[in-house]
Amino acid sequence: MQNLKNNCAYIDGANLHKGIEELGWHLDYFRLHSWLIQKYQINRAYIFLGYVADNKRLYQKLRRAGFVLVFKSLTFLADGKFKGNCDAELVLQAVVDYYENRFNQAILISGDGDFACLAMFLLTNKVLKTIVAPNKSSCSYLIKRIQPPLLFLDYFKEKLAIKRKSPRYGKTVQGSFS
Repeated sequence: MQNLKNNCAYIDGANLHKGIEELGWHLDYFRLHSWLIQKYQINRAYIFLGYVADNKRLYQKLRRAGFVLVFKSLTFLADGKFKGNCDAELVLQAVVDYYENRFNQAILISGDGDFACLAMFLLTNKVLKTIVAPNKSSCSYLIKRIQPPLLFLDYFKEKLAIKRKSPRYGKTVQGSFS
């Protein structure tokens, strides 16, 4: 059994999805959750996202992968698009969890500069393990300038990408995260 250290991951779902999409590959959320357990000994990983009724199957998949989902209602824009900005919910959850001693260390998964204040708070209180951004270019200067520990998911594409199915066997190739 994995030796978990009561660490918690806070994931900006939109930033993660868009950042990986810009890289041209698809994230395997089951692999991501396993990687977070192995690399950071997390025992809880929140994903914050806007709720879209048509995405129920996706939400079930994320829950099966082990994530705790936190939704925000969507705001519909004049052009018919929608926005579900969950930044405030993520910050509030992390701060509440800190003050209620629900984690030893926090992992923030987003390159969004709106989280620089949270990163600074967690750094100041010596509980920020790392910030994980999809890639270097998607990580805001506001985050970089406070010099937190940073990691970029594009370096882990081989471990975290959805594997294509073998045409011969119809199965994916599994590998170690070490």
